Amino acid sequence: MTDPNHEQHRTILQRIAHQAMVAKGLIPDFPRQALAEVDGIHGPAAATDASTRDLRSLLWCSIDNDDSRDLDQLTVAEALLNGAVKVLVAIADVDAVVKKGSALDDHARQNTTSVYTVAETFPMLPEKLSTDLTSLNYASDRLAVVVEIILAGDGALQSSVIYQATVRNWAKLAYNSVAGWLEGSGSVLPEIGAVSGLDENLRLQDRVAQKLRALRHQQGALELETIEARPVFTGGELTDLAVDKRNRAKDIIEDFMIAANGVAARFLASKKFPSLRRVVRVPKRWGRIVELAAERGSKLPKEPDAKALEQFLLSAKAADPLRFSDLSTSSPWWKRSDPQR
Repeated sequence: MTDPNHEQHRTILQRIAHQAMVAKGLIPDFPRQALAEVDGIHGPAAATDASTRDLRSLLWCSIDNDDSRDLDQLTVAEALLNGAVKVLVAIADVDAVVKKGSALDDHARQNTTSVYTVAETFPMLPEKLSTDLTSLNYASDRLAVVVEIILAGDGALQSSVIYQATVRNWAKLAYNSVAGWLEGSGSVLPEIGAVSGLDENLRLQDRVAQKLRALRHQQGALELETIEARPVFTGGELTDLAVDKRNRAKDIIEDFMIAANGVAARFLASKKFPSLRRVVRVPKRWGRIVELAAERGSKLPKEPDAKALEQFLLSAKAADPLRFSDLSTSSPWWKRSDPQR
């Protein structure tokens, strides 16, 4: 017999999430005026500027969680001469639908992001927009801001440009199934096979992402790992926690987005526009990190050194991969990388 109290798990967690939103100064529900503005929007934005490029013929695809309905990025790659590669990242052009100074814009400005909790997602924009009219949905023409990046054979940046374009998502893909296919442990995906040339394009994206990651780590990016779990509900009952593991499909999106963020940050700086940045700080307790390394048979320099720390982390992960996440969270490492790194 089912315990009726268990069926209320999601409801209880939703109430806690709402309380936490309010406590943090965020707005969990959309104001009436914002919802009225949504009612007046009847379709996705269309190109009105002659400079908007038409890139619908490129082999764009989305890779996201299995249950994602708000698709905010597409990717595609193109091989060039001498081992160079053109990478294009399309970001949903929400600004083309949500006007500055509107009630929708005011709400988005207040919350600044969609907030994902165990029991409920609090989208930055109402679902009519976030999962439909501004989402880069399968087989739909949408306006996007495209970051175009030319990379050398080793992943080094050669040039970049940002522009508006119309794009089309030819395949809605999911992280785990794409990763299984890339790693050879999964079957051929019908969504990939249905689009001529998409299989090789994804393999090209995978190779480029690995080069981008390797280059970042050569420059001092750190290999840290934390355990993230996704709740599994059966009806209203929380029945399990599934560990969300890193894989090569996630690496494609992560590495491409880091590269795109760097391009955007430099573009804004060149135009003298203000922007928010993540700042890489020297750890306050470097001495403790040196001690942790020594306990594991490694020697770090007395002064903070990102490359030396990265080498230690790589060796620690290879020696004890099961407990590496514990090491990653046991000491004050550098914060996540600045988007320009």
